Amino acid sequence: MLNITTFLDANTCRLAKPVFHCPERNTSYTSSEILGIISGIARTLKSFGVAKGDRVILYLNSSPEYLFSYLALWRIGAVAVPTNRVYTAGELAYMIENAGAHVFITDADGAAAANDLGVTVYVPENIEELRTSPVLSPEPTGADDLCQLQYTSGTTGKPKGAMLTHGNWLAAIHNVCDVLTLKQDDVYLGIYPMGHVGISWGIAAMRAGACYVMMERYDPDRYLALCKKHQVTVLAGMPPVIHSLVEAPAGTEDAVATVREIISGGGPLHHEIWKNFHHRYNIPVINAYGLSETVVIGTGTVIRPEDYASADRFQSVGHPVCFSEVKIVDETDASRELPPGTPGEIALRGPAVAKGYWNMPEETARAFLADGWFLTGDVGYLDHDHRLCLTDRKKDMIVMSGWKIYPTEVEEALLKYPDVAEIAVFGVPHPHRGEIPVAAVVWRAGRDGSDRDAGLLAFAKEHLAGYKVPRKLYTVDALPRVNGWKLLRRELREMFAQ
Repeated sequence: MLNITTFLDANTCRLAKPVFHCPERNTSYTSSEILGIISGIARTLKSFGVAKGDRVILYLNSSPEYLFSYLALWRIGAVAVPTNRVYTAGELAYMIENAGAHVFITDADGAAAANDLGVTVYVPENIEELRTSPVLSPEPTGADDLCQLQYTSGTTGKPKGAMLTHGNWLAAIHNVCDVLTLKQDDVYLGIYPMGHVGISWGIAAMRAGACYVMMERYDPDRYLALCKKHQVTVLAGMPPVIHSLVEAPAGTEDAVATVREIISGGGPLHHEIWKNFHHRYNIPVINAYGLSETVVIGTGTVIRPEDYASADRFQSVGHPVCFSEVKIVDETDASRELPPGTPGEIALRGPAVAKGYWNMPEETARAFLADGWFLTGDVGYLDHDHRLCLTDRKKDMIVMSGWKIYPTEVEEALLKYPDVAEIAVFGVPHPHRGEIPVAAVVWRAGRDGSDRDAGLLAFAKEHLAGYKVPRKLYTVDALPRVNGWKLLRRELREMFAQ
């Protein structure tokens, strides 16, 4: 038997300290109290007829109720289907139908959105009263039993539900604890939305007996205030957050004085940003690579502090984590493995690779190969030390008259121009060349002048091959991102395609 929630039972036997804290409510929970709460929620779910293998929608803001509902569903062998509160009624209806879900966990505000969705609505209330509820025994589940359908962001077509298992989650928790060297006296500040597999970092912290401090929503000032107040040792980050720290006013160093490492993921961390962060803060970046289909670094790669002596280029996502493998294959022929230094599609194999996509056999067959390799759709290369370096999403690559242009490479170069705060390079259709590269630019405050565009383009021509230079620049106030995090090149393409 393997039920992933049994780490709470083990913690209860040896730990009385809080492992989860909600600053918004100034409330903390021990493993024993969490067991009581999830047992109470689980009993209610069972009263609604939820049984092992049933899929249940989670539609909440990041909150204790979200986390405890995950654990309650896993406790009874049900399958969590996490969603984000920004989803529209149409997106929710698609997931309900695709997953075959009949129960919908939400809050009072979200209940109104479920009126016409044909589901039973459950609003977990008064969870504080459940702290001392009798503990419900875990449902016997195996490593191969589903516990989650994690729908991808749907950058093309309909979102796909990655089938994650109790065994996948065991691998993910083990690898996070290993990568972060988590200890009971650690404090982890989590900013990833609970509808995202980034919650694995927080759950792993709880497993280690550390304290997971959650942010309901990211705000840069509150982020620093919480870091200082709780003397955070492990800080969740992402490229835009690390960029904001680089740009932060003098004295910010004091707020992060207790931090021994910061996580980055969700997209490439540009060389210049990483280098500047390193020199300013001297905090090691745990630059991780993984996907929804691999529970982040359940199967993936990461660069750690001990790798920094050989990572002076500040661009690698490192070596495979425990039990994982990585290789680079030809983008048109996955059977052909490419040599070091040659960009191609990144393939991963390991214990946290999902079973496939729910009810999508053709998509599953294309991405999940018979020998266990998962084709990520991302482009990168292995260097001479077998470290993985990301280039781009396969679908973001621009092909202009047969020339392959990787947006991240172009962005890396143009970020060195002093007037540029942020930049995103993407392709738009062209009647003759197929596609051409263009760029959306966020200029630094106070950097005005009609010659900005000309100056950046001249800089680009000096530092890039001619075919890589953006053909047009668009000034924007901010780049579109998912939850302020993952860059949406698709949205930029749609905005500027004409």
